[in-house]
Amino acid sequence: MNDEREQLIHQIGAIQRDLGRLFAQQRPSSPLFDSNLTMRQLNVIMLLSLRRSATGQELSHHLDVGLGTVTGIVDRLVAHGLVTRREDPHDRRIRRIELTPAGHTLIEQIADAGLNEFRRVLQHLDTPTLRDLSTVMDKLQNAALALHETSPHPNMG
Repeated sequence: MNDEREQLIHQIGAIQRDLGRLFAQQRPSSPLFDSNLTMRQLNVIMLLSLRRSATGQELSHHLDVGLGTVTGIVDRLVAHGLVTRREDPHDRRIRRIELTPAGHTLIEQIADAGLNEFRRVLQHLDTPTLRDLSTVMDKLQNAALALHETSPHPNMG
C-alpha cells in the first residue's frame, strides 16, 4: 500500500473512533449502558443474535474461555431472562443456548440507539453529500461482505 492510502485509512479510522465517542456521549441512557451486563455477557448476546443458537462448547471456543466460565455467563444471562437453554433436537445430550424475546429486544434497542443518533447526524447533510455517502456505504458493505465470505469463521450452529 502506498503512503496516501495508509494515511487515508488511518484518518477514516480516527474519524470513526471519534464519531463513536461522540455518539456515546450523546446517548448516556443507551440500552447498552443501562443493561448492567459484562463485556463477555454482551459478547454472548451479540453472538447469539448473529446465530440462531450455540452450544456451551461453541461459546467457550469463541470466547476463548473454559466451559465452566461459559456456564456461569449463561447462568447469569438466564437469570436476566435474556437467554434460554434447550435440548438439541438432533442430540439430547447437547444443550443449545438461544436468545429469549427479551434478548432479541435488547439487541434491537442497542442497535436502534446507535442508528437513531447516526440518522440525526445524517439529517444535517445536504442531498448530494447523502448521495455520495450512500455510494461509499454500498462499496464499504460490498467489500465487507466479500471479505467475510473469503475469511474463515467458526461454524457456530
